[in-house]
Amino acid sequence: MSKIANETAVSAENTAVYVPTDEDFEFLENRDIAIDRNFAAQGYWKGVFTRFFRKKRSVIGLVIVLIIIAFAVVAPIASPYENTQIIKGEYEGKRKVAKSLPPRIAGVGEVHDDAFEEYTFLFGTDSVGRDLFTRTAHGARVSLLIALITIIIDMIIGMSYGLISGYFGGITDATMQRIVEIVYSIPRLVIVSVLAVFMPKGIWLVIVALLLTEWIGMSKIARAEMLQMKDQESILASRTLGAGSRWIIFKDVLPNTIGPIITQIMFSVPTAIFTEAFLSFVGVGIIVPQCSVGSLIEDGFNNITTLPYQIIPPILILALLMLGFNFIGDGLREALSPSIEDM
Repeated sequence: MSKIANETAVSAENTAVYVPTDEDFEFLENRDIAIDRNFAAQGYWKGVFTRFFRKKRSVIGLVIVLIIIAFAVVAPIASPYENTQIIKGEYEGKRKVAKSLPPRIAGVGEVHDDAFEEYTFLFGTDSVGRDLFTRTAHGARVSLLIALITIIIDMIIGMSYGLISGYFGGITDATMQRIVEIVYSIPRLVIVSVLAVFMPKGIWLVIVALLLTEWIGMSKIARAEMLQMKDQESILASRTLGAGSRWIIFKDVLPNTIGPIITQIMFSVPTAIFTEAFLSFVGVGIIVPQCSVGSLIEDGFNNITTLPYQIIPPILILALLMLGFNFIGDGLREALSPSIEDM
């Protein structure tokens, strides 16, 4: 053992210990350095907000919708004309009605009628002399208001119906789902035709027609969420501690369904707007001189061969609203249910 120890000591003495110097290192200047990112913990809704605004399409849709909402709110207030006002110009002491004037700005270009030389019509006038700029903004406001009222009421009805159906199950669920299938199988135009017999044409006819059909999608999503969650441990714990059915449905399950419901709302709003436009287009919606996007499209369609400029503004508003809300819905769906790649 002494011989092995001596050889080890001699080997250790002959081994030089290397001490690093400054010349052995090179400082990295103006070079990209890969640094691991450490993400701080964040809440659920903050994560949704971050993921939503990370998508360019979602931001574009939000900007489009906000611009149209601002246009619908501000334009009728800033316009010098009322939406039902038949504009008259003065020519040699006489008053003339501004019938079907093309878009123009006062003092720019020539005008075929000197009575309206000092008038500005950004979108022109309709066939009876009403300013299309004001009417388009007012029509967008009416369409958005109808969609908002309808979606809020349908959300309340649909969520309550779907949650109750999924929670109790059995005969209750089967009966309630058969009712859903019956209502869903009836064409919307048939419902509108029946309502038109008992109700006058106008905004309330459109709202009631939407209320009778738009809640079905909400109820299906709420029922699916309830069926998925009602057997989870947290719900079983609440039931064990004595929580009643109302508490479990509206306090335990409902808050956890807000994400899918919000996504469904974003997709339901353009559907409601398009349905309102369709009903007004076929003549069972908003009555002249009041207007909506659909009634303006219907009025412009009647004059499309001679006055094509009249149909362009309401069609653009309708198309942009549909596009914007669909972009927002897609963004919310991805933000509320992120994939592994987005995490």
